[in-house]
Amino acid sequence: MKSYLRSFANRESLFQAVKVGIVGVFNTVVSFAMFNIFLIALDWAWFPSLSVSFAVTTFLSYLINRRWTFSLTDGHVSGRETLSFFGVNIVAYLASVGIMWVAEALFGPLTPLGSNIALLVAAGLLILPKLAGYRDLVFGEALKEKAEPVTESSGA
Repeated sequence: MKSYLRSFANRESLFQAVKVGIVGVFNTVVSFAMFNIFLIALDWAWFPSLSVSFAVTTFLSYLINRRWTFSLTDGHVSGRETLSFFGVNIVAYLASVGIMWVAEALFGPLTPLGSNIALLVAAGLLILPKLAGYRDLVFGEALKEKAEPVTESSGA
């Protein structure tokens, strides 16, 4: 476990973490905006509001993280990679739903402000597990393939 945690303590991982954070902030702003449009302007309940905003921002997050955060511009997107990305985010979504339900159980029906606070708590708790999931589970193979040509050419 210690060596795994150390794998995040290098320049490349630091830049990836910063980029994931920037993408996360962008997606959070988009997600909160959509969530509130559905919740307040369209008078939807929090569950469908969260579900639709999650689906749209997960799609945006995949595109931006693949291309910008991890610099994978090869155009090769595998089904395994895509399913893994959505899998990581579905787990994060379920955790967010769980946090919303717990908040509602503890504090009663949530106001729009209460819903936003619970969603913000969820986003904060999930940033590091999502980074690890993206780096290791989702884009790990593509990152290895990207690094292999450099290793092969330096050995020739």
